[in-house]
Amino acid sequence: HARAARASTMVGSASRRVSRPRTSSLKLIGGRAEPKVLAEFDADDFEAQWPYEDSYDFRRIDESLDLNFYVEPRFVTHIDDGAIASLTEYYRRVLPPGGSVLDLCSSWISHLPPEVSYARVAGVGMNARELEANKQLTEFEPRDLNLDPSLPYGDSEFDAVCNVVSVDYMTKPLQLFKEMHRVLKPGGVAVMSFSNRCFPTKAVKVWLDSDDTGRMAIVANYFHHSAAWADICALDIGTLKGEGFKASPPGGAGGNPFQVLLSSFASIDPMFVVQARAKKEAGDDDPRARAGSMSGPRLLPLRSGAARSVCEVRVDVPASCLCDP
Repeated sequence: HARAARASTMVGSASRRVSRPRTSSLKLIGGRAEPKVLAEFDADDFEAQWPYEDSYDFRRIDESLDLNFYVEPRFVTHIDDGAIASLTEYYRRVLPPGGSVLDLCSSWISHLPPEVSYARVAGVGMNARELEANKQLTEFEPRDLNLDPSLPYGDSEFDAVCNVVSVDYMTKPLQLFKEMHRVLKPGGVAVMSFSNRCFPTKAVKVWLDSDDTGRMAIVANYFHHSAAWADICALDIGTLKGEGFKASPPGGAGGNPFQVLLSSFASIDPMFVVQARAKKEAGDDDPRARAGSMSGPRLLPLRSGAARSVCEVRVDVPASCLCDP
């Protein structure tokens, strides 16, 4: 492949060489905003062996049972309206209407486009009361995936698996990503999305020690080393905020264009996706889960010695508060 830089310099963890995504102008294709492709990964972009030391890299500040941390329901959103709008718009484009979707680390809202019907939306999460309140789920299973990363489903049941701003808390990512691969149909897509917010006491050490680009590499490693995944890529989907607001005005805006504009300016959370598709057969090159009309790889400039960044402390404010007068 002709590349400006090799992704391997980003993917390996030993040197912790990471950099921050550069900003660029909004990309339009046919008058429609598109995500920015930050990196596409091939097998030779990765280290031969699992690059993390589990007992060290997946430690957390708070090692108490997650069940205690999540025992009280939190009926709030953990990213701002713009990030939610970007994610919902991305789902609108990549999740198959009428398909079966598995929402991992689910809560009281799944951010799926409200106008799209899915045959099945299964949720796995920590708090039963939150899951009960999620009107987009057709079924749910309370489960601590850090205690038991197995998924209570058969092989090849789902067209898509989603995880929203929770991949940073997973202490057994290899086992979980292997299970995700197992329950996906051949060619099914797994979409891991995250911002720069987290509960820092529950995020794993390797996540806290990395910046946005390093975190993309972490998730790419989870995919590559767990199972036969194809089309692993990292995307900045924050470019979809405007499209998302037009399709689904944010809570409290009521469709008022001025309020939507104000909400858009008030929304500053970035939103990234690392995704892949399940490759179940040797030589499988099914392009169904590719990033659609997004053009070819544009790798990030890489620098050594990037400064360590720490997750922001998440402020649990309901999304509607962002645009209430």
